[in-house]
Amino acid sequence: MAKRTSFSTRDIGIDLGTTNTLVCSRGRGIILNEPSIVAVDSANGKVRAVGREAADAVGRASGSVVATRPLGKGVITDLDAAEALLRRCLRRARTARARAPRAIVSVPRGITEVERQAVLQTTARAGARSVHLVEQPMAAAIGAGLPVYEPQGSMVVDLGGGSTELSIISLGGTVVSRSCRVAGDSLDAAIVAHADREHSVTIGESTAERVKLELGRGAGVQVHGRDKSTGMPKYADLTTAELLEVIEPALETITEMVTSAFDECPPELYSDIMERGIVLTGGGALLRGLDERISRTTGMPVVVADDPTTCVALGTARCLAEYDQLAALFGRPRLLAHAA
Repeated sequence: MAKRTSFSTRDIGIDLGTTNTLVCSRGRGIILNEPSIVAVDSANGKVRAVGREAADAVGRASGSVVATRPLGKGVITDLDAAEALLRRCLRRARTARARAPRAIVSVPRGITEVERQAVLQTTARAGARSVHLVEQPMAAAIGAGLPVYEPQGSMVVDLGGGSTELSIISLGGTVVSRSCRVAGDSLDAAIVAHADREHSVTIGESTAERVKLELGRGAGVQVHGRDKSTGMPKYADLTTAELLEVIEPALETITEMVTSAFDECPPELYSDIMERGIVLTGGGALLRGLDERISRTTGMPVVVADDPTTCVALGTARCLAEYDQLAALFGRPRLLAHAA
């Protein structure tokens, strides 16, 4: 009989996101949800703050302290900053005298082997006793409560900050997958650029994100930023019509990706998805009207998961509880890569 792998309540699942990082424990639920930001002193390279503390420090600390995002488009771009961020995740889970936790970390499905190894090795250096990887759309589907092990089709679209991941899943396997590096951050960047170009006002990423989430609630949104010419405070009114035009190219890319997935979908699974609907997860799922747009384009019902921003993290934690079942279904090398 195969030896059963047992994970304790100290072991954690990590949704290592471009915008936010979430940590979920089997017994305690979400134990950390903070911005994926690290504040570094450029004069000596020392880390000054991590997470929400780093985000709050931006613009308030000395001129040599700069904020950096360790991840871009869903993959690690700054190894040292990523290690500092992951170290914080692991410390949150660890108690006095306890062994270092084991971790399951979600990664985009379409990343390269080099990018996978960067996550494995950086998490291990940060202090994890062992590290395993789970593909992001699978974690999202599990966290959303979809019947991924059943002989029926489920479709999940996870709209993160750095990437959008899609999978059609049946019997514990991914039948069709798509991935693009157009996601929430792309929309924010488009809004920042538009405010700068058309209104001569400089706004930050957090302001752009607020504008994105308020889109459709009224005739427009007022933003407060800095005048490009004078550097003085400035207000600008952005209309709903102009904002929709600004984000249209990114939305078109995402909806085209979703539609193209059905070109390879077996008829039996197509009917299952028609009955159950496409499930949206991730922060991008909160964009008002996106579900209706995808539904109109595909002809499929579309459902936003309950608390979509936590689905990936909750899914990684369920992987801890169901490790042996997952390993048997996917094969350890494919779903779960190990770094001791």
